[in-house]
Amino acid sequence: MTLVVPYPAGGPLDTSARLIAQGASTQLGTIAVENKPGKGGGVGADLVAKAAKSENRILMGAVATHAVNPWLYKDFPYDPIKDFKPLVLIARTPNVLVMNAELAAQLNINTTTDLVKYLKAHPGELKYGSGGNGSIGHIAAEMFKSLTNTRMSHLPYQGSSPALKALQSKDVALVFDNLASSLPLIQSGHLKALGVTSLGRDESLPKVPSINDEIPGFNVVTWFGLFAPASLPDADAQRYAEAFEASMKSSSAKANLKKMGIEPEDMRLASFKEFVASEYHKYGFLIKAAKISIQ
Repeated sequence: MTLVVPYPAGGPLDTSARLIAQGASTQLGTIAVENKPGKGGGVGADLVAKAAKSENRILMGAVATHAVNPWLYKDFPYDPIKDFKPLVLIARTPNVLVMNAELAAQLNINTTTDLVKYLKAHPGELKYGSGGNGSIGHIAAEMFKSLTNTRMSHLPYQGSSPALKALQSKDVALVFDNLASSLPLIQSGHLKALGVTSLGRDESLPKVPSINDEIPGFNVVTWFGLFAPASLPDADAQRYAEAFEASMKSSSAKANLKKMGIEPEDMRLASFKEFVASEYHKYGFLIKAAKISIQ
């Protein structure tokens, strides 16, 4: 079996995939992890969607590959609903709205409400960074602007890491980033966390409120899970799902995932399929409303 991660090595999805593959190999045999980045995850996802049965490929899919990208790209190469069989949801993690800690102190911004007040008093002055056009960070920021009727310009980067570097050097004022990648910089005091993008607080940052508490209706969560090609027989899908779920809920995997701010989920097969369809339609609405597109 080959587990395709459609993103570069070293990120939270790649690290999670390798942890879970190692544990599931006791039931499923050797599992190779292969990184196939490109087009926001689309290259690797398309590879699995079109894989022959003999290749035995599965995908570490995510909100981008199955709910966001299909609405952004013209002539999209695969159908995220029809071409895949969802196996198991691994995690849902909030993004977090972060500022350079020194800049936040300089501007006296300690909360989301403080940020909104500053943006209204200084329209268009601040810039936000993201991991690229159409990324979850981009969508979250555009949703934030829409709900607060504020103005900020956008500087897209090639991934989360360079966006965070730009934030630390004050090339941008704020970023909506994945909690797993921002957490070390928040804990070290380099970044100031203003709010998390889930409906409630996250246990990794218990003192940081939900943005929804101050801006009702704000809810943008990153998620990722395992998908097989639609041709995989149901019996095999059941066996795969059980093995991967057991792996991610083992004590060692849970401990390692928790270090990244990730809490394993409990959703597989039919319920995961319904969740993916719901997310697909949700982001279609958001992307159209914000008029986000990639040429």
